[in-house]
Amino acid sequence: MFCLISALAFSAGIDRVDVDGIFVNVYNSEKTLAYCFKFRSRIGMDVVIEALELYRSRKTFRPGKLMEYTRICRVANVIASYLEAKRERLVQVL
Repeated sequence: MFCLISALAFSAGIDRVDVDGIFVNVYNSEKTLAYCFKFRSRIGMDVVIEALELYRSRKTFRPGKLMEYTRICRVANVIASYLEAKRERLVQVL
């Protein structure tokens, strides 16, 4: 798979993780979810929705950070519509 990504989108959201004494650069969960939405046609919407559900169920759910990375990856409008739909469905159930 070949894709063009801006320097900002490539470098944003990188965390340094210590794995057995070796520091490894990995994308944080918010950036990973933003990439899931960016490449949703390649990985499938079922995978994207499941990733969103798993992310929202975590204790460290940070919607502000998520929206920051979705703006950088230029998918903020896409994810906002899914979050709004999820919120409306939750309100209907209650």
